[in-house]
Amino acid sequence: MNLVLGIDGGGTSCRAALATASGDVVGRGKSGPANIMTDLDGARHNIVEAARLAFVEASMDPGLIPDTSAVLGLAGTNVGGYKQQLEAILPFRRSFVESDALIAMNGALGDHDGAIAIIGTGSIFMSRKGSAMQTIGGWGFLLGDLGGGARIGRDLLQETLLAHDDIRPGSALTQAVMEKFAGDPRDIVKFGAASKPADFGTFAPMVFDHAGKGDPVAARVLQRAVGDLEEALDALKLEPGQRLCLLGGLAGLVAPYMSARYQAMLHTPLQDALGGAVTMAARLFGNAGAPAHA
Repeated sequence: MNLVLGIDGGGTSCRAALATASGDVVGRGKSGPANIMTDLDGARHNIVEAARLAFVEASMDPGLIPDTSAVLGLAGTNVGGYKQQLEAILPFRRSFVESDALIAMNGALGDHDGAIAIIGTGSIFMSRKGSAMQTIGGWGFLLGDLGGGARIGRDLLQETLLAHDDIRPGSALTQAVMEKFAGDPRDIVKFGAASKPADFGTFAPMVFDHAGKGDPVAARVLQRAVGDLEEALDALKLEPGQRLCLLGGLAGLVAPYMSARYQAMLHTPLQDALGGAVTMAARLFGNAGAPAHA
């Protein structure tokens, strides 16, 4: 059987879908983070593991991985030579590595013009008008990814320390964070020094939970995050009536806090990013992706 793989890798997890040449999914797998800029070797391991699990779910031999072509949409492909380094060490027959934004846009918009905002551990934005495409963000946690879960979590920890030092008023939220660290601000600092973006992102749900209860610190952190997201969307210069799809683990949580202008543009994605990768894999490889002995 001629098989292809679609793979979606971000700062929190990596998902793989094994499909026929026509794009019918027969197995899925999920593993750990796959941001190639943050951890190239770790990303490679998790990519292969997700693919292996997809074969296992399909009751097929993972030994066929080297005979299978794949489209991979991954965080971190827009920086340095990470994309080329990864392609050199992937085990697939053929590998097409692109940004997670590209596969997400293809999945969400289908053949329509419009834009996407991926709001997960990080953030990235992409628009398409005819053959013209524009990408904004995706520069990583240290200098970019504004409005993403890692930044929200980091901002919460910062606010907690500011409250501890009586620089800003605290709240039930900052108190809850302090309790997680047994009331010791030094443990927050140790956590920050040793953590990766996904670790910071684990604190983002607390912000949304407390925002729904009217917590002032949560409101301040969310206002900053949504402001950053909408500033990026402003730069895409979207016109009224264009499609805007929010994707990523925080998409549904962020949407209610967006301005009326952007809420009016929101559309349900036609497919998720993994679906976009599968569609691209079927189109790019099809029969050409068949094993050499087939």
